[in-house]
Amino acid sequence: MMSPWECAIDGDGKTFDRVEDLIVHQSTEHERIECKVCGAVLPDGYFAIRHAFDEHSRAEYVRAYDATAGEVRRRESVKESIEDEADIREVIDRLEGGDGTI
Repeated sequence: MMSPWECAIDGDGKTFDRVEDLIVHQSTEHERIECKVCGAVLPDGYFAIRHAFDEHSRAEYVRAYDATAGEVRRRESVKESIEDEADIREVIDRLEGGDGTI
């Protein structure tokens, strides 16, 4: 059994048995944030990490967020762990009633 998923936004610490529940929590219970690279406003947590690494280069991320290589690796690892486990379609359906937008 997978250990509970923990929300690390602002030290929240809430835990969830299912990663999908964590992503919905992050998207609905926390303020949206602005991407420091392009200015897009999006949910904090997984969707912010996914945006940063799918839409921007590592170098852009490092410059905009003054991130260390270790911080980049940690976020990439979080993204991979979530994507290995999560049914992202379920999350989107729950958040937006199935229209596929975030």
